[in-house]
Amino acid sequence: MNLVRRQFLHLAAGAAALPAFSRTSSAQAYPARPVRLVVQVPGGSAPDIVARVIGQSLSERLGQPLVIDNRPGASGNIATEAVVRAPADGYTLLFCMSANSINASLFDNLRFSFMRDTAPVALIGLIPLVMEVHPSLPAKTVPEFIAYAKANPGKINMASSGNATPLHVGGELFQMMAGVKLVHVPYRGEVVARPDLLTGQVHVMFGVVPASLPYIKSGQTRALAVSSTKRLDVLPDVPAMHEYLPGYEASGWYGIAAPKDTPPEIVEKLNTAINAGLADPKTKARLADLGCLVFPGSPADMAKYVAGEIEKWGKVIRAAGIKAE
Repeated sequence: MNLVRRQFLHLAAGAAALPAFSRTSSAQAYPARPVRLVVQVPGGSAPDIVARVIGQSLSERLGQPLVIDNRPGASGNIATEAVVRAPADGYTLLFCMSANSINASLFDNLRFSFMRDTAPVALIGLIPLVMEVHPSLPAKTVPEFIAYAKANPGKINMASSGNATPLHVGGELFQMMAGVKLVHVPYRGEVVARPDLLTGQVHVMFGVVPASLPYIKSGQTRALAVSSTKRLDVLPDVPAMHEYLPGYEASGWYGIAAPKDTPPEIVEKLNTAINAGLADPKTKARLADLGCLVFPGSPADMAKYVAGEIEKWGKVIRAAGIKAE
């Protein structure tokens, strides 16, 4: 009986070790087939182009095709939920964005938690904004704008690319920290809002830097400050908002996440490949052209950053009374 019992225990121990061995073996062989990157915006948009640049770089380093799967809708929640529900095997990844940190507080009935149900893989980069005004506005600096806004409450229109977008919440954060009240005018995209800013129907917008540059350089709009904590090389004479409102920062961000419980070995392999791509001069230059300042780091770095973004925008959304549409 003792021999039989010992044989049974030996077999049971071996069986218990099989899943762990299988996971390790699978992680070492990863990837053995194409990887799918789910993108939460339509094809051809700026974030989609960034995703494809990263996808090409990642494919070259992993030795497998990376298939872009565009699933726009519901402020990115459709794509995010699709990845959350996918097998945690590294073959379905999410191209995540600022919307994921905003949506955590914006929606009350999400069937998932971004922080709880995804595994952070790597940040890709930050997308600074620039506060630009129509030249008819007398303010030439941020302090002058704040003084003018306080003297004209409710008379300055602030355009955005839509409700609860980075351009909107960036403007709301400015209002909170500056103690002013602007009239929010949401549009269906920054491209749609631009003509009204150029004609002076709206007075101010926190625009994405690459899209705003031609109009700033031509004098059609006036740049007052960039939303990053430091000045930008492409706008060296434009102050950072942080210089006037210490602590202000309102950049958008891109990153890669996987379903929770994805094996750490796979997450680490992906992180290493993504960071190697971000260090490549050609990839870095291409992303810079798209307004993305690379921000490499570990999965833990991404988790810490996104948690901070969720906390920051949660406060703004509650204070401004922003509701999902």
